[in-house]
Amino acid sequence: MEGIDPEVPPSGPGCADCMAADPPGWWFHLRRCGQCGHVGCCDSSPSQHASAHHAATGHRFVRSFEPGEEWFWDYDEQVLYDQGPSLVPPVSRPPEQGVPAPAERVPADWKRQLHR
Repeated sequence: MEGIDPEVPPSGPGCADCMAADPPGWWFHLRRCGQCGHVGCCDSSPSQHASAHHAATGHRFVRSFEPGEEWFWDYDEQVLYDQGPSLVPPVSRPPEQGVPAPAERVPADWKRQLHR
């Protein structure tokens, strides 16, 4: 899969953009950029930072950053791949982090705020 650098580590355990926001945000599921390792929140999350990262950089592949998931998404072709190249660990968020996260920032009405 051209455009994936398997040696680049993830940017952190959560959405880099949500954590850097003022005030910090929260996310539902996480995606890891296959090219640069940027961890962003999924399109169901309020801020949809993974898709925004693709739009800003042109980096076409993301891998799920959820425990037990190995699939890749190709933004350019709109294709889901069940698997792809092995990436340098960690390959998912910490399992104890839970969903949605981070727990202390998740609003009581979080389900209403998800994008469908």
